[in-house]
Amino acid sequence: MDFWTAFQALILGIVEGLTEFLPISSTGHQIIVADLLDFGGERAMAFNIIIQLGAILAVVWEFRRKIIDVVLGLPTQRNAQRFTGNLLIAFMPAVVLGVIFADLIHEYLFNPITVATALVVGGVIMLWAERREHEVHAESVDEITWKDALKVGFAQCLAMIPGTSRSGSTIIGGLLFGLSRKTATEFSFFLAMPTMVGAAVYSGYKYRDLFQPADLPVFAVGFVTSFIFAMIAVRGLLKFIASHSYAAFAWYRIAFGLLILATWQFGWIDWTAVKA
Repeated sequence: MDFWTAFQALILGIVEGLTEFLPISSTGHQIIVADLLDFGGERAMAFNIIIQLGAILAVVWEFRRKIIDVVLGLPTQRNAQRFTGNLLIAFMPAVVLGVIFADLIHEYLFNPITVATALVVGGVIMLWAERREHEVHAESVDEITWKDALKVGFAQCLAMIPGTSRSGSTIIGGLLFGLSRKTATEFSFFLAMPTMVGAAVYSGYKYRDLFQPADLPVFAVGFVTSFIFAMIAVRGLLKFIASHSYAAFAWYRIAFGLLILATWQFGWIDWTAVKA
């Protein structure tokens, strides 16, 4: 592994870790940054699977106590059973629609222009959702109903469009459906576990021939970096939302999306030539 390859793995690991659980679209940032670093092709597809696993491991570790309590309580505790059931309900729409549309979306929508447009549109929706009056009926993840979970699950499917953001879709969807800001954020984190692991397993099996022993050092750098920075992002976000809204992330999305569109419109960068 040469210095440039290690540097690419390090930067992309940082980008994945910092953006995966923030409502700013990790996929969108990965597409754009990978293009700027000239890191693409089949090797990049395998690499992305690995760094996503690093990010999800961070959130599993962060919420390990809740996970252990739920697992131990499944045989006898109603709250644990309901929580697990809600996660499965919220997870299923992404499974069904992902299997049907994933390849088509990857073929036609995985490009910086789509990402930039989705960032801007998502940012505007986020501002609207934050400014409307919230009617909260679930102050904790244990108070979420199966109907809430199903609605959030369908909201998560919007994230199949790159640039939309999985966490952004589920968090803002949760706010619109009556979850408190903290509850929507935590449920988004928990829902990420089966969703991202399922996607990684599916993609890993589908592209299993792309994993080569020679790439292990590159994967290791990306995995560890993604884990560390995802941990920082998760803890930072939970502290941030305790006293702030998501408006700052919305304005960031809008500004970043408009910047990409501006560089394309004025011919500074030919984003239309990019395919993830």
